[in-house]
Amino acid sequence: MRAFLTGASGFVGGWLARHLRAEGDEVAALDPGRDIGDAGALRGVLRAAAPDVVYHLAGLAHVGRSWEEPGETFRVNALGTVNLMEAALACARPPRVVLVSSAEVYGRGDGTPLGEDAPLRPVSPYASSKVAAEFVGLQAFLGNGLEVVRARPFNHVGPGQADSFVVSALARRIAEAERSGGGEVRIGNLTAARDFTDVRDVVRAYRLLATAGAPGGVYNVCSGSAITTEELFKRMVAMAKVPIEPVQDPSLFRPVDVAVLVGDGTRLTALTGWRPEIPLDSTLLDTLDYWRERAGSD
Repeated sequence: MRAFLTGASGFVGGWLARHLRAEGDEVAALDPGRDIGDAGALRGVLRAAAPDVVYHLAGLAHVGRSWEEPGETFRVNALGTVNLMEAALACARPPRVVLVSSAEVYGRGDGTPLGEDAPLRPVSPYASSKVAAEFVGLQAFLGNGLEVVRARPFNHVGPGQADSFVVSALARRIAEAERSGGGEVRIGNLTAARDFTDVRDVVRAYRLLATAGAPGGVYNVCSGSAITTEELFKRMVAMAKVPIEPVQDPSLFRPVDVAVLVGDGTRLTALTGWRPEIPLDSTLLDTLDYWRERAGSD
């Protein structure tokens, strides 16, 4: 397949490009310096690439930061998706589009695994921008016949993720504490529980959806179980090479936080046979080692 990626220079995009090439796909990508807000440029690049499938990953992904920049978050995530759909429709042979959304669209749950038919209750500007992006994609399918498949990944982690996300942030702080011989590590809300999957498993799911997903369909990408940030932190501290002392930092709390977010991935598994393969502890250790390498190279 000829694949085209938006957001290829990001954390997930890099892993997806590696996976696609390993599967024998040709991979082209939007220039990292080019904004998907540039509708004309995007249309020209996509038409020239003539892909079979587009993986739409580009966007602003930080939930906490979206509270500070709600307008920009909506512009990039929602209006950028409008531009992409128009560019795809302008191709001589419109490609299939795997539109990567987020489990944040579900908002507050009751702790039970959420299926794709659960109501959408966004509680952050980021989540509302992803709801809008999803419906832009759904409209392109229903109104224009564009083959759009929506993926709703729950939390995904792994080496290379920015330290603005909880697992990577904790890993970096622990790696820095190791380098200095031990000490305090700042922590935020440890009570939130999330459904974590390794990014290398997540990108496998995206390619499977590109080949087997039903146009107009939506699929959770998740492990099906939740773990609290407190338990994550304990596991990572157990992997640390020095004593670690947690110190709560109020600045790391979000204005509104979803207590529990866990998914039901039955639909994706029934369609493709996909299941997560990488144990969470392996992911945590790989992420710690990633930051240990960078702490040691300073």
